[in-house]
Amino acid sequence: MQAYKLRGKIDEAGNLVVLESLDMPAGDVEIIVWPVADAVVSSPQLVIQSEEANLKRKVKTKIKALQAWFENTQPVPPDFDAEEARWEALKEKHKL
Repeated sequence: MQAYKLRGKIDEAGNLVVLESLDMPAGDVEIIVWPVADAVVSSPQLVIQSEEANLKRKVKTKIKALQAWFENTQPVPPDFDAEEARWEALKEKHKL
């Protein structure tokens, strides 16, 4: 099965308008739609669903007991400094 990535818009009536033409045989298709990154989500229900979807991470581990725990944790931020975190923990532990 071949997939195509196309750009489109949702008009005021809620209809999907595809802006690009595509050379495909006529027939049924399956459509997956997600908003463009800079589009604003106006429905609170959509915001709640997207937050719930972001909470689950796919992490593979050999320890099955930790699988659910890893899926519910947040990823490490890019500006996290492990050495600084260790130093802060040692200062707190030894009351420095």
